[in-house]
Amino acid sequence: MTREEAYALLSEMTETESLLRHARTVELAMRALARHFGEDEEKYAVTGLLHDADYEKYPDQHPGVIVARLREMGEEEIAHAIAGHYTKWNVPRHSRLDKCIVAADELTGFIYAAALIRPTRIEGMNAKSVLKKLKTKSFAASVDREEVRKGAELLGWDLRTLIEFIIPVLEENKEELELGAPG
Repeated sequence: MTREEAYALLSEMTETESLLRHARTVELAMRALARHFGEDEEKYAVTGLLHDADYEKYPDQHPGVIVARLREMGEEEIAHAIAGHYTKWNVPRHSRLDKCIVAADELTGFIYAAALIRPTRIEGMNAKSVLKKLKTKSFAASVDREEVRKGAELLGWDLRTLIEFIIPVLEENKEELELGAPG
């Protein structure tokens, strides 16, 4: 599946700007992880782009609808990774793709939220400030902190290393993501 095909599928099910932006940020993080590990960048990017594709229209069936569509299209590896992108769903994670989507999803969303409240947004952001925000339960309260930790563990990385990996990916795309310093 190409990125263009994946985006068309995403657009069928997702309309809100915030969820489309989340899909894009996870896509960018997944592409960077694929590059880091010498894996298929397009496959990783598509997985990131589509991981929450059905969430808006089918929240009670998420991720079942997108997983079923991908399986119908013969995209079993991507479907399996998306089926297990939350560890509490108890889907086994065997491949690096399965592990990377868990590592990228919640943490990328959290870093994005943390950047939005900074005067300089993503510019100059460091892991220390993100780790501090993670301890503030009321900030981005919907982000599952345990899931964030498990994502790093699945990669065999400590959390600081994963944060330090994701920040520059978002910073490199700050204009598109509207994360550049205001003014």
